[in-house]
Amino acid sequence: MQAADIAIIVFFLAGSILLGLWQGKSNKNTGDYFLGGHKLPWIVAMLSIVATETSVLTFVSVPGLAYRGDWTFLQLPLGYIFGRVLVSVFLLPVYFKNGVSSIYEVIGSRFGTGMQKLASVVFLVTRILGDGVRFLATGVVVQVVTGWSLPLSVLIIGLVTLVYTISGGLKTVVWLDSIQFGLYLLGGIITIVFIFLNLEASPQEIFATLAASGKLTVLNAKGNLLFDPMTFGSAFIGGIFLSFASHGIDYMMVQRVLGCSDLGSARKALIGSGLFVFLQFMIFLLAGSLIYLFMHGAATVKDREFATFIVDYLPSGLKGLLLAGILSAAMSTIASSINSLAASTVTDLMGGRASLNLSKIISAAWAAVLIGIALLFDENDKAIIMVGLEIASFTYGGLLGLFLLSKTKKHFQTASLAAGLLASMGIVFVLKHFGIAWTWYILLSVIFNLLIVFSLDPLIGRLRKQTKETPN
Repeated sequence: MQAADIAIIVFFLAGSILLGLWQGKSNKNTGDYFLGGHKLPWIVAMLSIVATETSVLTFVSVPGLAYRGDWTFLQLPLGYIFGRVLVSVFLLPVYFKNGVSSIYEVIGSRFGTGMQKLASVVFLVTRILGDGVRFLATGVVVQVVTGWSLPLSVLIIGLVTLVYTISGGLKTVVWLDSIQFGLYLLGGIITIVFIFLNLEASPQEIFATLAASGKLTVLNAKGNLLFDPMTFGSAFIGGIFLSFASHGIDYMMVQRVLGCSDLGSARKALIGSGLFVFLQFMIFLLAGSLIYLFMHGAATVKDREFATFIVDYLPSGLKGLLLAGILSAAMSTIASSINSLAASTVTDLMGGRASLNLSKIISAAWAAVLIGIALLFDENDKAIIMVGLEIASFTYGGLLGLFLLSKTKKHFQTASLAAGLLASMGIVFVLKHFGIAWTWYILLSVIFNLLIVFSLDPLIGRLRKQTKETPN
């Protein structure tokens, strides 16, 4: 990097910290710290959802998917839009009606505090593993661009994010998310414009070349529906249930809409985010396809295609701006994760009994855990974005099934609910063993959860009744 690139990075990191310190003055209690006092504008909440959801995985891995293949990944975010509509209809009204601070309070009020804590623990485990992968993705890019080691890259990003997150709370996180979203989306657009200006062909000729080589294919009707995650039916249905679960029962995502003032604003933020995510994926897939033309399809290390382009071809200044975009994408998700992990810990595991200062200490502890998990992860032969999505698929189905059961009026035994939740996670290992596409994990684990609960509940109920009737 040249002096101009370093100046851009330093300005960005320092500005993030200063904003956190400035906004932190308005936090008077944990309600302000974790939910922004329910005063978040829906547009800001929407952009924060997009920034949190896509993060650095979009920046790193999605262009690589287009570079190595085509646009069939776009089938997945098409399902995201429909999944968000389901959340807006079935789950958001319940959250706003009950005025919850944590969505797992809905489980607690319906099934008892034991199930609330279990659901929270499942969320916490999913979050730290999934965001460990996101940390890894960030470190990979920063390592390529700067030459720093992977551990040093993770530590620098983690520490800067920790400072502004602890200082400012959710308000700082969502406002910075909005700025960061604009910054890394600008990075994708800059890449597209730069390549169009430097390729010796008109835009029409460029798109014709890409189309003729199959690089713009979106719908994939080939492949086995059960075993190929990018066959249309598998990807679209998988996208619906991934979004239904992630934006309905993952507190990190739902926390943003809970910060809105009312249900209508929350629905606009959530559904609007689906449209923005679809548009964003299109931009980064196009960037990947154009990089393929620009670099003549040169062989690169998987998930380093975009980073290689930034390092080898972009001029000074633009290189720094793109790296700032990468850091933005990473820090948005990390900050959101730290705040939501602390919020769930305080509300679900501690019963809301924590001061503002203690909440900040808990945030710092979770940041340390995330950094540690990231340092333990290593790359494998899969695209990093697929690893991140697959981790969530192991637990989302069980949690979604639990929330769907909470909408019924039937009484359930705690033991049958816990058995259904744990068994639904276990079935994913079976599905994975038989090679079933990960896009089916959530739907099938939801079904399995419901089957286990409805099968075991009468049996457990009879056993408990017989135990009570049996004389000592």
